[in-house]
Amino acid sequence: MGLAQYADDGLFAPRKIADAFRTTSEEIARTAGLGKDAIQRKDRIRSDKTQRRLREMIEVVNKVEPRFGSALMAYAWYRSEPLSGFSGQTAMQLVRDGRTDEVLDYIDAVDAGVHA
Repeated sequence: MGLAQYADDGLFAPRKIADAFRTTSEEIARTAGLGKDAIQRKDRIRSDKTQRRLREMIEVVNKVEPRFGSALMAYAWYRSEPLSGFSGQTAMQLVRDGRTDEVLDYIDAVDAGVHA
């Protein structure tokens, strides 16, 4: 799905992301490695850190969505499936640790038929 569905006024909106993934804004905050106030206070929602974390999460989910057939299934994979070669960590754990590029490279390698 397009990024615009997750945004309001050019910013990623936790509420819209939560609606798309059938969860709560608080759960989106935890999934992105953010505190509860990061998604409740307007100034914190607009912060670079909050927007970067939400963008990285959406980039990974969007990248695997075609493989799973829906954003909801891609989000479930993001949160729960351990990635080989990463000591059993999930994409969510890696993104929260600032390793989004490694996750995206892993997905590209798997899609290219290279066992990562």
